[in-house]
Amino acid sequence: MASKIFAKNVGSFDRILRIGAGATLTLGFFVNYNPLFLIGVPIALTGIFSTCWLYSLLGLSTAKA
Repeated sequence: MASKIFAKNVGSFDRILRIGAGATLTLGFFVNYNPLFLIGVPIALTGIFSTCWLYSLLGLSTAKA
């Protein structure tokens, strides 16, 4: 079960968007000191590790087979 959840299911374009959006939101935390911007951390991590638990639960994948 754990191997299915941690399977690579985020494609290259999706990774770039997630890392960019996550880094931008996290940077917003350091500029505005608003804790809501910390949502960028898990977004960036899903891009870095190429795995998204929500995609796994829904059976989706943007990665090439």
